[in-house]
Amino acid sequence: MLLLTGEYQHVVDGKGRVLVSNKLRNQIDVDQHGVDFYLVLGANGILCLYPEKCFEQLALSMAPGTTAPDEAVAFERISFALASKVELDNQGRLLLNERLRKRAGLKEDITLVGVRDHIELWNTEDWEQYLGDHMTQYQKQMTQARQLVMRQQTKES
Repeated sequence: MLLLTGEYQHVVDGKGRVLVSNKLRNQIDVDQHGVDFYLVLGANGILCLYPEKCFEQLALSMAPGTTAPDEAVAFERISFALASKVELDNQGRLLLNERLRKRAGLKEDITLVGVRDHIELWNTEDWEQYLGDHMTQYQKQMTQARQLVMRQQTKES
């Protein structure tokens, strides 16, 4: 199982490239998850970078019959049209094409966020706002999760 974590601030250079930190890349087992990536416009318009095998799993899970036929066709058409297989260059940089950057509303200062099986690319300002808006909810959920783990550990003892 892949557990990408952390937040890393970077700048999109004049050629539209952004560095994907070694600290993030080293969390990915290339034998298990692949060497290449898929760049995908994800939920809430956030640009996501999936290791290739994680995206392939996601693509296969988009099974027909889970939604109305016309919704499934639209979802499949848009999700595959907006996904691009990409490679990092020798220095670990990712080229972000201008069209995708516009769709995701990305500016120069961005934060890469490890989110379990993918990396999200956020405007740094937007990421900080998101954290501020959701921190109380996160703290409550973290407390509940810790209590659940502690109860399970007590039962096992």
